[in-house]
Amino acid sequence: MIELYGMGSPNVVKIYIALEEAGLQYSVHPVDVFTGRQFDPEFLRLNPMAKVPVITDSEGPGGKPITLFESGAILQYLAEKTGKLLPKDTAAKYEAIEWMMVQMTTLGPMFGQHVHFLRFAPAGNEYSKSRYTTQVHRVLEVMDQRLGSTQWLGGAEYGIADIASYPWARNIPALLGADAAAKYPNVMRWVSVINERPAVQKALAAVDDVRARTTQFDKAEANALDKLFGRGQYAAA
Repeated sequence: MIELYGMGSPNVVKIYIALEEAGLQYSVHPVDVFTGRQFDPEFLRLNPMAKVPVITDSEGPGGKPITLFESGAILQYLAEKTGKLLPKDTAAKYEAIEWMMVQMTTLGPMFGQHVHFLRFAPAGNEYSKSRYTTQVHRVLEVMDQRLGSTQWLGGAEYGIADIASYPWARNIPALLGADAAAKYPNVMRWVSVINERPAVQKALAAVDDVRARTTQFDKAEANALDKLFGRGQYAAA
């Protein structure tokens, strides 16, 4: 049995989708990050970085339990555990991993900073807003070109590259606006196809459930946000 620790953020949504697509049984432990539960000693023993998602697998390699954090590592582990969501051909496999890494190193971090400066930063951060919005558009341009020549982001097969990127890309209309979404027709077509996958719909329903059981960002107390973002009394400099 796999235990998933998380809430409803895109990096956690990836793991819900991968678990459903791989047909793995799992149970969910909500981690209320907007009240600071990720800093509890019990959780820090699972992930000293105090971030979600985390999984524990009671039937890990060699039948021994394993705990994993970092969503990209978890996705690759689940794919290799089940023999699904990654191509068998070595070259195709690493092409898919390559595009998953684009999400890990660029799409996710740039979108995350865009959202941070849009929702959480004080006034006077126009440069930061412009920089991260621009970086998001740059990576979306590359993704749109890619999806104009391949069915899936990782290549000929649906897999972890798509699962990693979809939770961010599906929010393009909400976070960048309808005009921005219209600029990336191949990305939005790809999103609409993934939207219809039964495993994705089941995963998103499970995400809605955990969101209902955890605090949302607009209800968080100031001190909890300060600790989460390392600012105010929690800032290092």
